[in-house]
Amino acid sequence: MIKNKDEIVQVLENGGVIAYVTDTVWGLGCLPTNEKAVAKIYEIKKREAQKPLILMSNEIYNLLDYVKPIPKIGQKLIKKYFPGALTIVTDKSDKTPDYITSSMPTVGIRIPDNEVFKQICEIVPGHVLATTSANLSHQPSAKTYEQALENMTGLADLIIEDYGHCAKGLESTVVGVMNEELRVFRQGAIYIEL
Repeated sequence: MIKNKDEIVQVLENGGVIAYVTDTVWGLGCLPTNEKAVAKIYEIKKREAQKPLILMSNEIYNLLDYVKPIPKIGQKLIKKYFPGALTIVTDKSDKTPDYITSSMPTVGIRIPDNEVFKQICEIVPGHVLATTSANLSHQPSAKTYEQALENMTGLADLIIEDYGHCAKGLESTVVGVMNEELRVFRQGAIYIEL
């Protein structure tokens, strides 16, 4: 489906930032190992330094090295809702750089349920993207390819078509899993009851 796979890999390996569709809203991301690229995302969005990015992939096992062992309650949520519109915030491992998490001890992980996004992750080095929504801070998230073009042309190094696999337009639910406790930070596309 994705036509410009080589270009995507090249942009990311050269420290670039890409915009892409997910199952919720459009995302903006880079390789998590590239500190300059992460800094570029903050610059593009005019994002506050204390707001962390999250890590997204096409498969949970690509993300497990970035977090400490996930408590059982978190594992249940992963089984039930991944891939899907749920971001789980849990204790990060030493592999997750502080520049992604705003020096917090936790990191958000998510597996979007979108075919285009999955194909992007399959080809990128490490299969993981450090990511946030494709909009300027405090502006609405991009929900369509047209809005992503409007928001990110001249800012992102590459905006990847959605090939008809559209975003649903509602942000992911964000849940914190610390020890065996759950905290809902944001109710989004999936409703989580405590």
